[in-house]
Amino acid sequence: MTSSGSQNSHRIRYGMVGGGEDAFIGAVHRIAARLDDRFELVAGCLSSDPERARRSAEAIGLNSERSYPDYKTMASTEALRDDRIEAVVIVTPNHLHVPVARAFLEAGIHIISDKPLAAKLQETEGLLELARRQDRIFALTHNYSGYPLIRHARHLVSQGDLGKIRVIQVEYAQDWLTEKLEDTGQKQAEWRTDPARAGGGGCLGDIGTHAFHLACFVSGLTPEALLADLSTFVEGRPLDDNVHLLLRFSEGAKGMLWASQVAPGNENALRLRIYGEKASIEWAQEHPNSLKFTPFGEPPRLLTRGGSQLSDAAAKMTRIPPGHPEGYLEGFSNLYSEIADTIIARRQGKLPDGEVMFPDLKDGILGMRFIESVLKSNEMGSVWVPI
Repeated sequence: MTSSGSQNSHRIRYGMVGGGEDAFIGAVHRIAARLDDRFELVAGCLSSDPERARRSAEAIGLNSERSYPDYKTMASTEALRDDRIEAVVIVTPNHLHVPVARAFLEAGIHIISDKPLAAKLQETEGLLELARRQDRIFALTHNYSGYPLIRHARHLVSQGDLGKIRVIQVEYAQDWLTEKLEDTGQKQAEWRTDPARAGGGGCLGDIGTHAFHLACFVSGLTPEALLADLSTFVEGRPLDDNVHLLLRFSEGAKGMLWASQVAPGNENALRLRIYGEKASIEWAQEHPNSLKFTPFGEPPRLLTRGGSQLSDAAAKMTRIPPGHPEGYLEGFSNLYSEIADTIIARRQGKLPDGEVMFPDLKDGILGMRFIESVLKSNEMGSVWVPI
């Protein structure tokens, strides 16, 4: 066994499964993990192809000794090292999320997984019990929950500024799959439209789950039932590329969700609107540094990131002075910072200082129940089904 630092070292040692050549999200996670200088990548199985994994490790300067040919070897070998990784980041296609997570949980390693949690709900059976038994953190990177003004929106709702919530509208529109991009060999399109790797939902699992999580995260309400209408507009595509939903939440609130990857003119148009008895809020991911807050009968107020009027929860997520835009990478990194707080607190046998809100395994399981309920509703002819 080798050693290059103690468990009390400044940075948290982590490994990565997936995220090699031609992968988009792996690089995003690596940047986000280093933004606050609290994580250090020391091990990886960056591809299911051993040669591609080796090349990918070399390209990012990963020590060849800790570049592994498969995730099972990585988990068992790292578990025996004195300088073992404390966490693993899973950025594979959906069907591998749970098998990889189980292997590393059993090795006593914290999990940071890309969403959705799995390809199918039944794969997650026993996962929560395993994480609890091993006493390991299981984080899910719904990164939009890390934006400062999303944290402030949640604060406004929770302290009653909107009054009782009546209507939640959320949409996530893209256009990148308007044509059959998967037939060109484009890697990201290829696996996201493959039921064997993506699961039963295409657009639904890829971005619909983001919209659903955001609506739940900000509103604080429990989703109870839904009615779904899935469409596949591109001929020959085996999974949905457009989603329309009606939602029923706790406390009588009603919701609508639209997600599409075949909407020309939309790049990454995630938008949330919540209407209460007293006021409304509106936020758009493509303009993430402002939040519109409109009390009934009054002119709209534009709240901006970094402003003195924001809550402590928003201030905690704010990194740079007002007027300097921040967004996607910083949102990811805010989650990594909260995960680091929690891991370091675990080292010391205590809770982290202040509230942490990163999505966890329970959020992931709710997301999978959401997907299964949508598929069931659609298959039954668009009827109401419980979540």
